[in-house]
Amino acid sequence: MYGFNETFMQLLILLAVSLFVIAIAKKVRQPYSIALVIVGLLLGISRIPFLEEAETFITQSNVFQAIVISLFLPILLGDATLKLPFSSLMEQKKPVLALAFGGTLLSFVIIALAGYYLMGLPLIVAFTFAALMSATDPISVISIFKSLGVPKSIVTIIEGESLFNDGIAVVLFQISSVYLLSYLEMGWMGLGSGALLFLKFSLGGIALGGLMGYLFSQAIRLYDDYPLEIGFSMLLFFGSYFIAEHFDVSGVIAVVVGGLVFGSYGSRIGMSEMTKMNINSFWEVIALIANSLIFLMIGLEIKYIDFSDKWPLIGAAVVIVLLGRTVALYASVAFIRHFPGSWKMILNWGGLKGSLSIALALSLPPSFEGRADVLVLTFSVVVFSLLVQGLSMKPLVLKLGLSGEKAKRTHDERAPLR
Repeated sequence: MYGFNETFMQLLILLAVSLFVIAIAKKVRQPYSIALVIVGLLLGISRIPFLEEAETFITQSNVFQAIVISLFLPILLGDATLKLPFSSLMEQKKPVLALAFGGTLLSFVIIALAGYYLMGLPLIVAFTFAALMSATDPISVISIFKSLGVPKSIVTIIEGESLFNDGIAVVLFQISSVYLLSYLEMGWMGLGSGALLFLKFSLGGIALGGLMGYLFSQAIRLYDDYPLEIGFSMLLFFGSYFIAEHFDVSGVIAVVVGGLVFGSYGSRIGMSEMTKMNINSFWEVIALIANSLIFLMIGLEIKYIDFSDKWPLIGAAVVIVLLGRTVALYASVAFIRHFPGSWKMILNWGGLKGSLSIALALSLPPSFEGRADVLVLTFSVVVFSLLVQGLSMKPLVLKLGLSGEKAKRTHDERAPLR
């Protein structure tokens, strides 16, 4: 019992620090996620006696990976799907699908090949790192967008891309880190096997998530009881994730699809206005707590990252990831007519990396060749994207004229993107 109390107290201390930072960030109208990363970095390189034990506990690889992937990821994905109306997603289906599928796969290939041929990384390390860099984390960006009145279409595109490319990135990571070498030895047969495994992970997650979303949508038709319906939503998000993982299909994709079905079809047939308001409020609070700990933990991870003699490699990784994102984005949306250039620029620079990338990197076993390099590069690119790209996002939005009434007029003139 003592051990549990100690663990709970350590988490509570970090949560208190996180919420205090968020409260200050909201007062000064700055993205709280970036503020938390900065505070985490400062705490990580300093020694504060009463925080030392909590920091040490939370930054252990197994703790961070378990908390972010098993606990917080279903929460964040579920909350995002409830907030993203299916109708809005369908309005922007072309750019969302182009970026989430074509853009993600293209950036994966570009970063992997550049890592292997230009940075000299071992093949399995290059492809694993590329998979980690395929996931985007728009939390900081979206808070900036909403505060500046950026057109809703851009917010929908970047949210939709992130929801789906998280699932694809996790699948690519599993294939790259576990199966890549054996598939390469098989030659063209291996390429076919890899494609089939990718389809199994993806389509299996879609099927399971769709089924779970439909079943829970039918369940809430029988009740008008928002505490119970909130409980059903928890079962849906966590159940979809863990059942999918048990059957070796994508848990991330299952949660996304299940949440979209539940949040659109389910809310239409089985939720009163009172339930919708309460269920959204509940998940907003839970997501805030999850995000507050995640971004602080990202900064704290600096305690266990060895940067010695890695700076040239880190610089090359940052440049390659940025170029890979740029090429992939512009190529994937090239066929969409009337897609504004300013939107491309903001979506490109807004492709931040986040906690999922670090959690997946920490999940690599100690026996994985090049694990230390993957950790250093992943951490460095994530921190660069959150701080440099995140802090420069507001000036870029203002410079491109994408805030307020001017952006609304431009959006109305160019609205038909589908």
